[in-house]
Order: sequence, then C-alpha cells, then structure tokens
Amino acid sequence: MFNEIQYSKQAIKFLNKQPLRIRQLIVQAIKQIPEGDIVKLQGRDGYRLRVGSYRVIFDHDGHIIFINKIGSRGDVYKGGKN
Repeated sequence: MFNEIQYSKQAIKFLNKQPLRIRQLIVQAIKQIPEGDIVKLQGRDGYRLRVGSYRVIFDHDGHIIFINKIGSRGDVYKGGKN
C-alpha cells in the first residue's frame, strides 16, 4: 500500500478549477490506487487512472504516488512526458 500521495503543480491547478463534486470524485479515485481502471502507459513511463471522462497520469516509487497530470480524456496525453 502507498503511504504518501504527491501532486504536481499542474494537477493541483486542475483540481482547484473543478467543481467540488468532480474534485472529490478524482481525489477519492486517487486514494484508492492500486484499485481502479489503471493501465501502464505505452511509450513512456507511468500509469493512467481513468475517472469518468478524466485521466490521471501518475507514477509510483515504492510507497509514494506522484500525480503528474490530470486532465480531460483528449488533452491529458498531449505534451510529452508531463
């Protein structure tokens, strides 16, 4: 089980712009990792968590989960590694 969750500046900014209901849904799904619709990314490091029409790109190192990026389904994969 993971002991700590760290968020990138982009992830925090995205969450702060969302309505409370959506924010709570995404945060709850993140807290339940490794459960959920998770797939290893192809062609780069990291994993994808699907939360409705939103995607959470994350990686983990031992007991720490690092949330790299959160966004809508079409936009989250754009822009290289972030």
